[in-house]
Amino acid sequence: MAVSLTSSLRFVLIGALAVSVNLIAADNKAPKAGEKSTANYNIPLWEEGKVPLAQGTGPLDSPFLTVFQPPEGKRNGASVVIAPGGSNIMLMYGVEGMDVAERYNTWGVTAFVLTYRLSPRYAENVRIMEGKRAVQLVRARAAEFKLDPNKVGYIGFSAGSNTARTVVATSGPGDPSAVDPIDRVSSRPDYLVLVYGPGRATPNESLKSFPPTFLVSAAADTGPALGNAQLFADLIRAGATAEIHVYQKGRHGFGSGFGSPEFSDWMGRLELFLKLGGFLPEGN
Repeated sequence: MAVSLTSSLRFVLIGALAVSVNLIAADNKAPKAGEKSTANYNIPLWEEGKVPLAQGTGPLDSPFLTVFQPPEGKRNGASVVIAPGGSNIMLMYGVEGMDVAERYNTWGVTAFVLTYRLSPRYAENVRIMEGKRAVQLVRARAAEFKLDPNKVGYIGFSAGSNTARTVVATSGPGDPSAVDPIDRVSSRPDYLVLVYGPGRATPNESLKSFPPTFLVSAAADTGPALGNAQLFADLIRAGATAEIHVYQKGRHGFGSGFGSPEFSDWMGRLELFLKLGGFLPEGN
């Protein structure tokens, strides 16, 4: 009984911490038509009462995106969904969410940080569903945000990165006859960034059809480093576009790398990768 109680309390406390920062943005309402705002705000992935597989109606049962927009004059139509890590029991919302979103904003990219449902209450299949739904939501509302629906990226960190690979592998073109207009558009990201989390191959995974993929990790973080190296080799062998960076020093969980002597340049390398792939206009 003591073990069960401790586990339950740990989940509640960690889960509450994971969404606390995100919920601050919930006080900011989405701007109405014609209004201009750069304040962060949340968008639910599904309408209230329509969340698939929900086991309740609390904050831990309601996945959402937090919008980070660049200044209006800097926006270039590109966008990205950011999936922080945290072993699927919490979200590293700072260094693997907000910091990354703000860096993307300096490139003119509108960023959407994904708050997904956590273990042990929810299993991995739920997070994969939410990752695909996040891409569809951004693409379906591209006109509203003045985005290019063909420049929607996906970046995952650690657990979020492991999920990201399966998001791509199981994505589809959408169902034109779906009642929900969000379900009518493609769930496939236009590029993929995997940060210290190579994921696992899924049945019928076609690496040849993967979008351009950027992989980064630290050599001392041997599991992700070796997994990234294997995935990179497999992608190149399959004819896909991929780039890999394995840093000789460092650790797991370096996030955006801001201020780090080992990792401070990795997002700059990602920026170049995106420019070369046509996902960022030259000059930003």
